[in-house]
Amino acid sequence: MRIGIFSDVHANIEALTEVLRALRARDVEQFVCLGDVIGYGADPEPCIRAIREVTTHTILGNHDAAGCGRMNLNEYYAEAREAIVYSWGRLGEEDRSWIRSLPYSVRQDDILFCHGAPHAPEHFEYLFSEEQAEDYRQDFATLPGVTFIGHSHLTVGFALTPKHVAGFVEPEVRLQKGSKYIFTVGSVGQPRDRDTRAACVVFDTTDQRVEYVRVPYDISATQRKILAAGLPPQFAQRLQLGM
Repeated sequence: MRIGIFSDVHANIEALTEVLRALRARDVEQFVCLGDVIGYGADPEPCIRAIREVTTHTILGNHDAAGCGRMNLNEYYAEAREAIVYSWGRLGEEDRSWIRSLPYSVRQDDILFCHGAPHAPEHFEYLFSEEQAEDYRQDFATLPGVTFIGHSHLTVGFALTPKHVAGFVEPEVRLQKGSKYIFTVGSVGQPRDRDTRAACVVFDTTDQRVEYVRVPYDISATQRKILAAGLPPQFAQRLQLGM
């Protein structure tokens, strides 16, 4: 089976549309969203509509949690709060109820899907360094074979054995027996790895292969919408920089 996995859409419908098109072109059979559907961008409602139509699983992200009251909104800086409040205000009750119902993580066979670090997904902690990944060697026996996370907006992976952790940034990885893996899948709507293209991942469970996919989209259209909505201009400017 081919699973298309994406995260951190952040109300960017232009990027999401192209990501879903690219995943369909790769014959993806299952879609999974790792959260942060809302925040930053101007189009939360169409993004939720598109995600609900295709995903088998959608995970609760921290921006989603802050919008629906499952996380303290005051933990965010002023501009981020403004964008979350904007997104939440654009949603009808059906979409709000859907966000409230989202899980912190989902395990599917030997695959784990989370938004942040998997040891305590409800805390939305970051995992983007080998030093942080070292902590997971202690739980190697119970760690799923493959874990996919979002949150950092980066595209980095970690291969773990009971004795060693190796970080990597590779466009394609074939999984090796004896190792377990954690992949951060990047961001659809707000990439921060200095690549402006939207990011997603395809996991071929038969070939045991993970492919990072980068997709160009109409950044200027997204920027115009953010500015027209009166959202903080920094959220438009970031898209031009990929950071």
